[in-house]
Amino acid sequence: MARRNEPVEIPEVDAIAGYPLPHEQKLLIGHRDTELALLNAYRSQRLHHAWILGGPKGIGKATLAFRFAKFVIANPDRFGSVAAAAQNLSIPEDHPVTRQVTAGGHPNILHLRRPWDEKAKRFKADLPVDEVRRTVSFFGTTASAKAWRICIVDAADDMNASSANALLKTLEEPPERCLFLVLSHAPGRLLPTIRSRCRRLDMSLLVVTEICEGLQALAGNAAPASDDLTDLARIADGSLRSAISLLSGDGLEIAKGLRRLADNSAQLDLAAVHTLADLVSARGQSDNWDNFRHVLGVWLHERMRQDVQSGVRQAYRYVELWEKTNRAISDAEALNLDRKQVVLEFFFALRAA
Repeated sequence: MARRNEPVEIPEVDAIAGYPLPHEQKLLIGHRDTELALLNAYRSQRLHHAWILGGPKGIGKATLAFRFAKFVIANPDRFGSVAAAAQNLSIPEDHPVTRQVTAGGHPNILHLRRPWDEKAKRFKADLPVDEVRRTVSFFGTTASAKAWRICIVDAADDMNASSANALLKTLEEPPERCLFLVLSHAPGRLLPTIRSRCRRLDMSLLVVTEICEGLQALAGNAAPASDDLTDLARIADGSLRSAISLLSGDGLEIAKGLRRLADNSAQLDLAAVHTLADLVSARGQSDNWDNFRHVLGVWLHERMRQDVQSGVRQAYRYVELWEKTNRAISDAEALNLDRKQVVLEFFFALRAA
């Protein structure tokens, strides 16, 4: 318990222990084309006030959003010599804006994300309307004539109907010298009215070499050796966040074990299946369970893509297995059921298929 007058550290949603948060990141891995698109738009004659940065979770959308926000605030003159000469969106590490944002925030940046529920001791399930309504006071405050104010919605997929409509109202009546950076893992699911008021930039999955570069930069000595590093990058399926998560717990061992057993399901090694199931369901090892779910999803998607070339009927068996396993995973989490049984049932069902 914190002592009286001692600040209480509020957890950050999607934080991974030991790794920098997006506003603390010094590097942007990949996405050179998207970065240049934002830079060129900023110094063009017509700058759109709202942008959707779309793409799967963990590829660097929030990192790019903060990188852009820091550049804009540090260089408020869009047509000045610094912006004109810039080759990317980086600013010096010792710049006051960099220091302020890295330390936890800047008065001209509003970061909207799922808040921490102190009573329930967990993050709220959605981005509530009260959070989005903070834009009213944020944009209503007096700023200097040259200052930019930037709102980062992270992620828009977490909004409920009320918060989406509140955001839409602000987008429809944007203040001067404001920018909205709306992050979305599935932009096509956002309200059409929100999409129509934003310019959309879709960000690609990271390639294996980029994920290896990111792991070496962020994990340092914790990064695996060359061969394991490449395997990990492939299993991460284009997401640097997934690769980092796989480094937690026994992620790499689970990934190798699952893929080895699944690829040879016709001659299933039952002893090895039980060993893997014990590892995944070990008490207090939530990272192992999360890694199992990720690797399982990647493996099934790979199989579906391969078998669809042989006909829809071939691929459908994996679709059925995917749906069945997802239901079992959801039930296990909602009802606190035995997770080992979920792992065993998946392999038995795979062998039968």
